[in-house]
Amino acid sequence: MSTKTIMLVCAAGMSTSMLVTKMQKAAEADGIETDIFAVSANEADSYLESKPVDVLMLGPQVKFLKKQMETKVEGKGIPVEVIDMRDYGMMNGKKVLDKALELSN
Repeated sequence: MSTKTIMLVCAAGMSTSMLVTKMQKAAEADGIETDIFAVSANEADSYLESKPVDVLMLGPQVKFLKKQMETKVEGKGIPVEVIDMRDYGMMNGKKVLDKALELSN
């Protein structure tokens, strides 16, 4: 299985970086190769242009950006999804990872 690149987008990147760590641990435990990283909404464009991304997930606090992000990745085959608020609040890295992998298949 090839490495799955998952980009999380949030307001500033602080709480989402904690979620990234939990997702990475879950992936490691499942033997899944991933490149998971978090960026602020302001940085998202430059990352989308410079790095191949398999899945783009938005933190609940920036869910209003969903349409805008879908437009930016149109034609690239990158699914865009808002992270479930409960999973985000509980920092449930396993559930968020599972959702991202489901979207990428």
